[in-house]
Amino acid sequence: MLSSSSTTVKNLPLKKRLCFLLKLVCFIISVLIFCEFLVYYVVIFQCRWPEVKGGAHMGKKETSTSVLKAMILADTHLLGEIKGHWLDKLRREWQMERSFQTALWLLQPDIVFILGDVFDEGKWSSPQAWADDVRRFQKMFKHPVSTELVVIVGNHDIGFHYEMTTYKVNRFEKIFNFTSGKLITRKGVNFVLVNSVAMEGDGCAVCRTSEAKLAALSHKLNCSQQKPNHSNKRCSDVEKLPASEPILLQHYPLYRKSDAECSGEDSAPPEEKNIPFKEKYDVLSQEASQKLIWWFHPRLILSGHTHSACEVLHAGKIPEISIPSFSWRNRNNPSFIMGSITPTDFSLQKCFLPYEGRVFTIYCAAGALLVILILAHFQLLTPPFYFAQHLISKHKAV
Repeated sequence: MLSSSSTTVKNLPLKKRLCFLLKLVCFIISVLIFCEFLVYYVVIFQCRWPEVKGGAHMGKKETSTSVLKAMILADTHLLGEIKGHWLDKLRREWQMERSFQTALWLLQPDIVFILGDVFDEGKWSSPQAWADDVRRFQKMFKHPVSTELVVIVGNHDIGFHYEMTTYKVNRFEKIFNFTSGKLITRKGVNFVLVNSVAMEGDGCAVCRTSEAKLAALSHKLNCSQQKPNHSNKRCSDVEKLPASEPILLQHYPLYRKSDAECSGEDSAPPEEKNIPFKEKYDVLSQEASQKLIWWFHPRLILSGHTHSACEVLHAGKIPEISIPSFSWRNRNNPSFIMGSITPTDFSLQKCFLPYEGRVFTIYCAAGALLVILILAHFQLLTPPFYFAQHLISKHKAV
């Protein structure tokens, strides 16, 4: 059987063999293009910006210009030179780059927020390794002038509190123009950026500076929200800001006992949900959480760090959304948040990225089909068919 098959292969005309080889190459390239490029367009194309409730009372022209379209993601964890294998690094960074660039092209957000842990080894990387990580980040997350990119600091960027130094904080701030207590106002919407790693409350130099800036910004925002006829000597000389309740952006979530109350397909696995969170490590301390709520009375809090999704209410009225990791290294179903925001209202929608398991299924199915096509072409599958054909012809003769 093997000798006859090899003879058949040798007897195939060269032109026919080249034509078959070309078809195989085209098939393989088509599968690669779909799984590594087109699949991101197919999936993200299905995402739509949510409508703001207040938008129903505005004209179409006014709505399009007054609603801020914000894209929020977290925990990209670009692998470093110590723990990052080159193949893992290549795969994960390609996935995130294609997802981000596709989302920018299809959705065209006004502003993008990344909520910390941009790098995986920023807490201990050397100056040379840091420069290489920054270069790769800027390539992956390049964006047009019409879209603003704002990056929040995380514990993997500068280290946990006991690893955090002024040098690491300044290094991050220099690249990303980040300062804890910084206010960003776009289309009348106030965003407060928080270095949650510095909310330890132990009076360290970085902590003192960070909390002082947050307290000063809180005073400005509270004065700006007072009515014009309200007399307050403490606010007489304060710079007036847009009178909009702020949105807090930070890496650590506010204090919660665990993820036990979290739900959804991208929440923590069942075996992890009831594990108690450690204050100042998994979440902010109760004291720091109360400070932020008391200082800013935010209408929304957005955080990352846990790599899983969760939605909780603080003080019975302040929603906090924990955004899952944007990296397939941390989960099979990454996602990001699309927010339509006005000075008085907001609406959020989650956009899932391609499931890695489904992409692998396509590869496996394509591989199996490829093997069948090759075997059929070289007539290595013909003996069973000949046997069946022989039985059929014999039955007809009878």
